[in-house]
Amino acid sequence: MSIEYVNFGTAGVKVSRMALGLGFRGQFDRGEAEKVIRSAFDAGINLIDCANVYGFMDDRRNIGSSEQVLGKAIKGRRDDVVITSKVYSPIGDGPNDRGASRYHIMREVERSLERLNTDRIDVYIFHGVDDMSLFEEQFRTMETLVQHGKIRYVGVSNFQAWQVMQALRVQERINAQPLIAVQNPYSLMNRTQEDELFPMVRETGIGIMAYSPLGVGLLSGTYRQGEVPDDSTLWGSRRQGQINRYMQGRAARVISAVDEVAGDLGVTMGQVAMAWVLSHREVTVAISGADTVDQISDVAGALELTLPAEAIEKLTNVSYGMRAVLDGGPEDVADDE
Repeated sequence: MSIEYVNFGTAGVKVSRMALGLGFRGQFDRGEAEKVIRSAFDAGINLIDCANVYGFMDDRRNIGSSEQVLGKAIKGRRDDVVITSKVYSPIGDGPNDRGASRYHIMREVERSLERLNTDRIDVYIFHGVDDMSLFEEQFRTMETLVQHGKIRYVGVSNFQAWQVMQALRVQERINAQPLIAVQNPYSLMNRTQEDELFPMVRETGIGIMAYSPLGVGLLSGTYRQGEVPDDSTLWGSRRQGQINRYMQGRAARVISAVDEVAGDLGVTMGQVAMAWVLSHREVTVAISGADTVDQISDVAGALELTLPAEAIEKLTNVSYGMRAVLDGGPEDVADDE
């Protein structure tokens, strides 16, 4: 497989256009998870996206277990892998167990480094927006970590375009290394980022890491209208009973269009949905949330797939205006307006 490696946003480090995300929504076996990571390496994917809160099952006792698995998988090949991890989300019930204070960041980076069994995190990302009055504190802290060699680059996630610009202004004022990328959801099911984030990255050169490019699995081909999802899948277990709202109206038409394009091209739905996201020049990297070896092998095929212009136009038109917030409280995406 011929893999394209590009600059990571405004940085010089080269990364594959697809990353493997270690949220592991449907994988609960550490041994299998390690196999998934190694399969990604074998496919030429050199960017692995993690977070201090990622773990198996929705249980705080497992917080950090994804970093532990990654630490094992990179043994002997650390210098060939670019690792991102995140800080901000709650890891406990204490008053300092979340957020972007210097106290929390300095504590959590050490914990992540220990779990990853490495001396540095290549890109350290704020997982959300804390009190913006603390921007100077949090970005000064990141700069301290850069200077101490604990991290190489800084990124943000779930920031709006104006918040990214504010962060850049603060970093410039305190003479800190500017952030290189923003990680936000983007797919045929959720095109919100086109409104303001896309114009911003065209102006600044910051890279977009698009997460949930398959619409949290809805565009993967795993789920079909009228069929009950298998209880081994995300929408058949943790999201049981929620899928019907996405199998009607506009959302259903998007899923159907992806299926039709995939059939015409002789590829899979997941490859089509991923390739459509990667067809946008504003997107530096799309993050695959594959849970199994078969899934990562399948979706990695999108790295060699160039969609015909007519297919891109078809998918773009049918998904116009889609705003399915699949990682939180979903908005109404099933209407026919």
